[in-house]
Amino acid sequence: MPLIGTLLKRGIKIRESLEQDYSMALELQKQELRKLLIHAEQTEFGRAHGFRGILKSFKSKSHDEFYRAFSSNIPIYNYSKIFSSWWHRTLDGQPNVCWPGKIKYFALSSGTSEASSKYIPITKEMTKSIRKSSVRQMLTMSKYDLPSKFFETGILMIGGSTHLNKRGHYFYGDLSGIQAANLPLWFQRFYKPGRKIAATRDWDNKLEEITASAPKWDIGIVVGVPAWIQILLEKIIEYHNLDHIHQIWPNFKAYVHSGVAFDPYKKGFEKLLGEPVYFVEAYLASEGFIAFQNMPRRKGMRMVLNGGIFYEFVPFNESNFDADGEILPDAECMMIDEVQEGVEYALLMSTCAGAWRYLIGDVIKFVSKENNEIVITGRTKHFLSLTGEHLSVDNMNQAIELTSEELGVEIKEFAVAGLPHGSLFRHHWYLGTDDKCDPVTFRDKLDAHLMELNDDYRTERSAALKEVMVDIFPSSVFYGFLDMLGKSGGAHKFPRVIKGDQLEKWESFISERSV
Repeated sequence: MPLIGTLLKRGIKIRESLEQDYSMALELQKQELRKLLIHAEQTEFGRAHGFRGILKSFKSKSHDEFYRAFSSNIPIYNYSKIFSSWWHRTLDGQPNVCWPGKIKYFALSSGTSEASSKYIPITKEMTKSIRKSSVRQMLTMSKYDLPSKFFETGILMIGGSTHLNKRGHYFYGDLSGIQAANLPLWFQRFYKPGRKIAATRDWDNKLEEITASAPKWDIGIVVGVPAWIQILLEKIIEYHNLDHIHQIWPNFKAYVHSGVAFDPYKKGFEKLLGEPVYFVEAYLASEGFIAFQNMPRRKGMRMVLNGGIFYEFVPFNESNFDADGEILPDAECMMIDEVQEGVEYALLMSTCAGAWRYLIGDVIKFVSKENNEIVITGRTKHFLSLTGEHLSVDNMNQAIELTSEELGVEIKEFAVAGLPHGSLFRHHWYLGTDDKCDPVTFRDKLDAHLMELNDDYRTERSAALKEVMVDIFPSSVFYGFLDMLGKSGGAHKFPRVIKGDQLEKWESFISERSV
């Protein structure tokens, strides 16, 4: 039975999608916040922060009284603050801390911005929310120009190991593992590589098992982080002596990617295909399913406004964040009706997993306020502004893509560090490619593109930012470093801005390889 037909037959409702189509964004978000507060009113967090009083403000005729009450009673939390104050109790088995009941599952984040992984609580309500949003994205595939055969194919989903570790009363592991443990029976006939292979802990062994099994499957959709999916497709093509992946998967029509910007990987992907596929972006974090691309040939992803998450937006500027990307105590926060297109915002989330005014660390901007469509432009701590250059990850991705196209090389991974240069500063770029590339030529063209893209960068290049350096390594060096950290495969990705302890480990790693 075709996938879309199965979804509808099994009672997967599209009411939520229609509700978002025909409702005002603020009204949807107001309803979500009210439901979250009602549900968590009797938790320790709810009592400590006066949820009952906040709920009374929803009766006010003022359209924003509820938000003023909410934001004035609850401080902004980052992971360290909410974990040390509240979430650590749930690891000890204490119920009703930030959300009703005990927390049974914790997702380990990929930890690109910090050395250690984070334990993100996953409730049954969040699992249901992620599943419903995933189904909503699958239903949007009916809007694409796809043959009917496509909807009968399998979905290859590559994440970390679905094996979950048990400690005391709870399980922990990759979000993909938690979701796989709660897959509905009807979906299992479409899901590849299947429970047995997906549970394999060793990434290399998992790749080998998927590679060997690939010809047995009729895959229509592939889901996963670009770097690891590209490695997998290359391995399958080499192992089975293929010219391209469509020789064994002729119905492969859509690749759903998330985690990092896809543009730097696009050229490499296209070399592995026998025909064009749709590249579809999703914004799925350990904290929730935030947005997905719901129409072909659209740049932005549509935010899920009625999926158990209330959003706030903090303009990402010097008035609200310090030079290290830490949010300031008096930061300006706004609701979705107040945002503007083209302005960068850090995202705060209150969720059905007990996150409250939680700074997720991502920076987004709206490309269509009418359709609530966003793009991810970077991370609050993954930017460089040593001297006021305000270089975002979005700038970096664009400059890398432009330079790669100009020189005809494929950059599979990259990172940049901001370092002292005498009494001034320099940017040190580390590039991963398997093509021949002169670092001086790449540096000059990259520098030129960055100056075109960013006026502040151009100004600082003639002032305090005195030097740009480029080192080039085989892409395997980057993956080897992640493997050394125990972060190979799945949802793990290389940080675009590397600093502190990670930078020291990286420099030591590449130094040892050059001896």
